[in-house]
Amino acid sequence: MMRSRDAVMVLSSCVFMLCAFVFLYPQVLYPQVSSASIFTSSDASSSFFVSASSASAAPSVGDEVFVARIEGEITEGTYIYISECMEEAERVGASAVIIELNTPGGVSDAMLKITKRILNAKVPVITYVAPEGAICASAGSLILIAGHIAAMSPGTTVGAAMPRMIGIGGVQEADEKTINFFAGHFSSIASVRGRNETQAARFVTDNDVLDEREAFERNIIDVIACNKSDLLSKTDGITVRIGGDNLTLHTKHAVLRFYERSLRVHMTELIGNPQMAVILLIIGIYGLIFGFMSPETYVPEMVGAICLILALYGIQMFDENVLGILLIVLAVILLIAEFLTPTFGILSIGAAVCLVIGALILPAEPLMLGEGVFEGFLFAVIGIGIVSALFFMFAVLKIISIRRKKPKVGDVVGRTASVIEDINGEKGAVKVRGEIWKAKTHDGSRVPAGEKVEIIGREGLTLIVRKK
Repeated sequence: MMRSRDAVMVLSSCVFMLCAFVFLYPQVLYPQVSSASIFTSSDASSSFFVSASSASAAPSVGDEVFVARIEGEITEGTYIYISECMEEAERVGASAVIIELNTPGGVSDAMLKITKRILNAKVPVITYVAPEGAICASAGSLILIAGHIAAMSPGTTVGAAMPRMIGIGGVQEADEKTINFFAGHFSSIASVRGRNETQAARFVTDNDVLDEREAFERNIIDVIACNKSDLLSKTDGITVRIGGDNLTLHTKHAVLRFYERSLRVHMTELIGNPQMAVILLIIGIYGLIFGFMSPETYVPEMVGAICLILALYGIQMFDENVLGILLIVLAVILLIAEFLTPTFGILSIGAAVCLVIGALILPAEPLMLGEGVFEGFLFAVIGIGIVSALFFMFAVLKIISIRRKKPKVGDVVGRTASVIEDINGEKGAVKVRGEIWKAKTHDGSRVPAGEKVEIIGREGLTLIVRKK
C-alpha cells in the first residue's frame, strides 16, 4: 500500500509545478494586450505583434518598424529573443528594427552573440536607450554602439563596461588580458559604425559613464530622441550601409510592431539568469545529497538531477539545443526508472516536466513552416505532457486501489476444485477459480486426475482437500 508520505510528496509536487507555471508565465493564461490590433506571426514562433498605430488602413510591409525591448539582465534568452525578432523583421522586409535598451548589463557571451547578430543584420538596426531615466551599462553599451543608428532619450546614461569576474573572492575586476580584449572589441565595433573608437574603449578601461548629451558630443550616438515617434522622425532619411549597399530609411510614417517574448524565451531568460542558475545549482547539489542519504525516496534525486541540468545551462556550460536534448533524455530515463521502481508516479511526473520543457526549448533552428504551426506544436507538447502525467497518475491510483484490497487467498476454503495431477497423499495439483495450487489429502489417500475434491484447509501454498 502507498504510504501517506509518498502520497503527500506526489500531491505537493503537482501543486508546486502548477503554481510555479502560473506564477512564472501568467501571460499563458491571461494574455495582456495593450492594443486592439493583433497581427499573428506566420513563421515558427509563438510570439505576437501588437500594433502601435490607430490607422484604419493596413500599412505596407516596408513601412513597419519592429521593436524589441531589452530590460534587466542580458542572458542567453535575451539573445534568442533579439534573434527571433530580427529574423521575422528580415523575413517580412521591415523598414528597421528598434532595440530598446534599459539594462545594467549581463553575460558577456550573450552580449557578443547579440552584437554579432546586429552586425550581420539584413535590415537597419536602431539601438535606443529608453525611456527617460533608463540606463545602458556594461554589456548594453556594446549593443548600443553596434546599431546602425544609436540613440538615447533625455536623462539616460551609457558606459561603465569594465568586465567583472565572480570567484572565491567575490566580485572583482577581470584580469588585464580580458580588459584589453573587450576594450579592443568595443573599439573595433565603434570603428565599423564610424563612432569614437577611443571613447568606446574607455567604457571598458576607465569605466566612463556618459549622459545623452556627452554621448552625442563624443560621437557615441547619432540621435537624441524624446520618444519613439521623435526617433522615427529624426531617423527618417538617414542612409546606412547594409551588406555593402547603402539604404535610406523611411521611418517617419512607419507603424511600430512590438515583438513580445515567446514562452521559450521566457523560460531561457529565467533559467539563464545568473542568480537563478546559482539557486538551481545549490538545489541540485542538495537534492542529490539528500537523495543518497534517504534511499528509495526518489524525489530529491529527481529534483536534483533536473535542477543541475538547468543550472549548467544557466552558467553557459552548453547551449539551448543541448539543454533540450538532455532534458528529453532525462525524461526517458525517468520513465524507464518508473517501471523498474515502485515510486507511485513520482518519477513519471518529473519525466513529464522534463519532456515539456525539453520539447519547447529544443527547436532552436529557424523553421520554414506555415502560420499556426508552432502554436499547434506548443499545444501538442503541453498536451503530451499532461496526458502522460494523467496516465501515470491513473496507473498509480489503480495500483493503490489494488494494494488496498484485502488478500483473497483464504476464501478458497470450502470451494470445489478439479484434480489436474494425481494426488498421492502429500503430492498433487488442483485447479480452482482458474488458479493452479499444490494439494494434498487430509488423510493421505489417493485421488486420480479428473476427480472433484473439496478444499477444507490450507497450509502455506498447499491446499488440504478431501474427495467428494
